[in-house]
Amino acid sequence: MIGKIIAGSSFAGTVGYVMKEQSRILAAEGITLPDVREMVQDFKDQTLLNPRIKNAVGHISLSFSAKDGVRMIDALMLDIAQEYMQRMGITDTQYLLVRHLDQPHPHCHLVYNRVGNNGQTISDRNIKIRNAKVCRVLTEKYGLHLAPGKESVRRERLREPDKTKYEIYDAIKANLPNCSNWIDLELRLKERGISMRYKYCGSTNQKQGVLFSKNGFEFSGSKIDRQFSYSKLNRHFTQAQQQTQYRAMLAKGFHAAIGNYRSAFTDLFGNMGGGGNKGQADAGSINFGGNIGALPLPPNDSPVGLSADQLQRKPGESPEEHIARITALLNTVAEAMAVATMEQKRKLRDRKANKPKMKL
Repeated sequence: MIGKIIAGSSFAGTVGYVMKEQSRILAAEGITLPDVREMVQDFKDQTLLNPRIKNAVGHISLSFSAKDGVRMIDALMLDIAQEYMQRMGITDTQYLLVRHLDQPHPHCHLVYNRVGNNGQTISDRNIKIRNAKVCRVLTEKYGLHLAPGKESVRRERLREPDKTKYEIYDAIKANLPNCSNWIDLELRLKERGISMRYKYCGSTNQKQGVLFSKNGFEFSGSKIDRQFSYSKLNRHFTQAQQQTQYRAMLAKGFHAAIGNYRSAFTDLFGNMGGGGNKGQADAGSINFGGNIGALPLPPNDSPVGLSADQLQRKPGESPEEHIARITALLNTVAEAMAVATMEQKRKLRDRKANKPKMKL
């Protein structure tokens, strides 16, 4: 379930829009049905009770997933819409609830008067935040299909400025994974016709916000999506740079471990097992590819054990975890081979020392 707050400047235009041909009225209160002119006049008459409210038109569309289409009969849609109104504080006022039938997904339009029956104001303060919370609660309560956020919005039906806002959203979403800093993002968005500028704290050079513009429209990052606020994007770039540094450190440690392993292997076993050929692997080696190539494995009868299975990536193991684990493993095995080489040399010295000397 998604609620969209729609700006309306007049009851005539709003009521005229919702009362289209492919529609039917689900409920109404305080207005005369079904004539559009009479409904509009009823809304206007009540606004005279509170002339301080400059725009008394309230207009919200409630959309449901096409996957809920079979069960979304009028009675259920009405129950959900009326509970939505209660939770949003849209009570004791005129309203018109109309279901539209021109789209594959079920949806309805709520038109209400922000001037209540007793002249009180129906507040629109933080309405977008409250709307998102109420929709989430009702989606869970009624077991509705949970749409995957902005990706489910039909772009071809958007009007300005939402059309441009979603174009910017899609561009940031697509390019952000490949950007490691603000400059990367700015250059990639520029190729899509999107410009970027920063908001600063007072007269200082401290950045506190970011704005994106296209087609003559400008939006703050948080207005496009909360994940695109300046603070969250900045955190993303900081984490990306830390991740890059961490991967570089892992790669350096891994190549050092490969070198230590090859050297210790040659000292203990010589060049057996394909250790001297980086391009080819045989039965006693494992091929890492790239500039590492084949890595020889100790013979089965060796006191030092290492198998190809131990070097394979485990299910659920991230690339970073895999590299860190086999780096530690290679270093441990290299150390064990170095100890075995020292023991081999000691035994050889002992044999030479104990060998009887021939008398001339």
